[in-house]
Amino acid sequence: MSDQGHLLAIDQGTTSTRSLLFDASGRLLAKAQREFSQSYPRPGWVEHDPQTIWRDVLSTAREVIAKANSPVAAIGIANQRETTIVWDRADGTPIYPAIVWQDRRTAAECEQLRLDGAEALVRARTGLLLDPYFSATKLAWILDHLACARARAERGELAFGTIDSFLLWHLTGGRVHATDATNASRTMLFDIHRQCWDGDLLRLFNIPEALLPEVFDNSFLYGVTAEGIFDTQIPVAGMAGDQHAALAGQACFDPGMAKATFGTGCFFLLNTGQEALPPAKGTLTTMAYRTGGRPVYAVEGSIFSAGAALKWLRDRLGLIEDVSRTGAMAAEIGGNDGVYLVPAFTGLGAPYWDPNARGLICGLTLDTSPAHLVGAALESAAYQTLDLLGAIACGGGPPRALRVDGGMAGNDWFCQFPADIIAAPVERPAMLEATAQGAAYLAGLTLGIFPDFAAISAAWAGGARFEPHMGATERERLIAGWRDAVKRTLTPE
Repeated sequence: MSDQGHLLAIDQGTTSTRSLLFDASGRLLAKAQREFSQSYPRPGWVEHDPQTIWRDVLSTAREVIAKANSPVAAIGIANQRETTIVWDRADGTPIYPAIVWQDRRTAAECEQLRLDGAEALVRARTGLLLDPYFSATKLAWILDHLACARARAERGELAFGTIDSFLLWHLTGGRVHATDATNASRTMLFDIHRQCWDGDLLRLFNIPEALLPEVFDNSFLYGVTAEGIFDTQIPVAGMAGDQHAALAGQACFDPGMAKATFGTGCFFLLNTGQEALPPAKGTLTTMAYRTGGRPVYAVEGSIFSAGAALKWLRDRLGLIEDVSRTGAMAAEIGGNDGVYLVPAFTGLGAPYWDPNARGLICGLTLDTSPAHLVGAALESAAYQTLDLLGAIACGGGPPRALRVDGGMAGNDWFCQFPADIIAAPVERPAMLEATAQGAAYLAGLTLGIFPDFAAISAAWAGGARFEPHMGATERERLIAGWRDAVKRTLTPE
């Protein structure tokens, strides 16, 4: 790899916006972060203020660039996926708050489309399920509920994008309206086989094509920042949805390699190479990444609430002050004492896909303490990982090892528990910033700072490895309790 300056990664997540600066070897030099508030206008609705997100991107990026002792060669963007924004092409102003990936307001519309027989088309073209999680019905909702929005969209006055497109638009001063193949694959409008927007799906969801961005590779020279954004103009040379960026950051470039990112949700991706495998029930076929015009695919299991459950215990119930203390709290009680938390705050994702399920705590006694609820929240992410692994593996057994990242992966107690529950080693990298690092790698790949995937793999450094130690009897007992709790949560058929 060549030394051509630093790489700036913008990691725009569900609860915070961060900018991170890496050197040409992938080593973290500086970072800045801003948390922002979530809006819940109605039950099941989740919104963000796009203008706040843009301001936070600008301020954090400027903060870390100021710390650089050499030029910034390129910018890579990783973003929360599926979150939907429509803005005015004239000035970049959003016409409605961003509808977040967790939002369930279009569940009824998805159910009606399913009853009409549309899911087979969606599944065949996109690899996704017909679910409010994805962007298409969110976008249709905005067009249908804001005065004149649909007419303006048809006249070409409005632009749609996921967070990556919105940030790219503003970074380039409105000159570039584009997205990457991974984010496009999460809209429910993109044919992952033909690698293009699909006319049949646009008609199904009644989406004007004039709204849509161009789709490019994940390593691609999208444009340069507009004058006045930073002191110098910087190429934007890589973009990917956060989970796909983490796959690159974890150097999972070979078929059969898998990673799980434990952040607000948990997202498991298994690289399947250049073959888009038919998805098993409750799982998704999606893009892993695309470079040189060549798509690589993955199987994905999506868990809606992982770290979100801990945030709920902290911010809504006030049971904890510091999430970093949760591992110690769980260790103090020495077992779950039959307490389970199913964090279906916005429905259940893979492999159940029940948008109407709601959260449940069961097994409470007079001895139940805040530590039990904290432990149950941590354990729930491991149990959900086991559930989706069972669907993806289709009886093929656990993976050789599971690479983990995200905020929860810094918790030793937590990393040990999924190793015990899935009965497979868990590998944690030396640096947990896999999502941002992946965005930086993709940008560096475009500029030749990293000449190929082998150079990125060589830069990956392992940290801790957690081997399974739990006995089979105890494991089976805990899993049986979890599955009973899930049955109580699911919507009756």
